[in-house]
Amino acid sequence: MEVLMTCSLEDARRVIAAAETEALTIGQPMNIAVVDAGGHLVAHARMDGARIGAIDIAINKAFTARAFDMSTADLAEHSQPGGPFFGIHSSNNGRVIIFAGGVLLRRGEQIVGAIGISGGSGEQDERVAQTGVQAL
Repeated sequence: MEVLMTCSLEDARRVIAAAETEALTIGQPMNIAVVDAGGHLVAHARMDGARIGAIDIAINKAFTARAFDMSTADLAEHSQPGGPFFGIHSSNNGRVIIFAGGVLLRRGEQIVGAIGISGGSGEQDERVAQTGVQAL
């Protein structure tokens, strides 16, 4: 039987700290969320000055990445009109987010969770998310 690894609170704190440092570096307050292998929230941080409307977006970006086992930026590419996932954003009671900032967290080849970032441009959100990924 294979043992399922997942993102712990300690992991989430480390990922969030790295993402927060990067957000400070670029001068953009962010909402930073980490979910476990089951897509459930482990931790969230809203930096001072980050938009309150972006809280759910960050959480849902992390959920989306884990739910579909791909980054939200990749899902966005496939969800355009004529694409194989067109209309997917209306599934899962509206929790699916199809723009950059949701990225899987892996240990080796195993997915252990995901990070979701919201508060800046898509490029900024993705950059901060990737920094968080590197901290795992």
